[in-house]
Amino acid sequence: MGRKFMVGGNWKCNGTKESIETLCASLSTLELPSDANVEVMIAPSSLHATMTRSLLPEVYQIGVQNCWTGKGGAFTGESSAEMIKDLGIDWVIIGHSERRHLPILKESDETIAQKVAYALEKGLKVMPCIGELLEEREAGKTNEVNERQLKAIADAVTDWTNVVIAYEPVWAIGTGKVATPEQAQEVHAHLRSWISDNVSAEVAQSVRILYGGSVSPKNCEELSKQPDVDGFLVGGASLKPDFITVIKSYETSS
Repeated sequence: MGRKFMVGGNWKCNGTKESIETLCASLSTLELPSDANVEVMIAPSSLHATMTRSLLPEVYQIGVQNCWTGKGGAFTGESSAEMIKDLGIDWVIIGHSERRHLPILKESDETIAQKVAYALEKGLKVMPCIGELLEEREAGKTNEVNERQLKAIADAVTDWTNVVIAYEPVWAIGTGKVATPEQAQEVHAHLRSWISDNVSAEVAQSVRILYGGSVSPKNCEELSKQPDVDGFLVGGASLKPDFITVIKSYETSS
């Protein structure tokens, strides 16, 4: 059986109780057959995670957008994997480009790998993010950058069962620019080849690689047809009721 399509919604630092209630009411109209070849995860702010869980049907899994590098303790402002798991939250996004590149954060490859390893150890499903900056793409370093980021993660993972990779070219996030289907497929295919050569052929065939970067109802269908694009991690468009259209793009996936 092929890889199960997945769509994640990253709500980032957005949402009020009122807006989330309204959005969840719209998203709750989603109807999927019991054998639908799609998995859906919503990642609200940590503050709204349990509320969102209570408002959405079980077809939606819930995640958070970050976690601490290890066990909880005297780390003001952080949330540990144990705390996330205790709330009944299944997923965590780690290493999003905004955490890698915002000057006030600047998370390193090593920090992201440490977070991935600890979250997996504590039973969370993990969605690590990778992707190149515009200047890196223009300098012909797309593969070099993504291989470096992926290697740090791969070195920290012993079991890939609960890992879903999100490739998000930084130049396409929130800019309205989007990689063409051919550009996305080229990078995804390269990542899968790298995994085959450096992890195993079995993992390369089974691990899901999502595309993120200005995914919308208008472009999701063509992107979903690419053989190595196994779904999407969606930002701004996941805050709108027609996010359901992106979820349903699994119907046209290859």
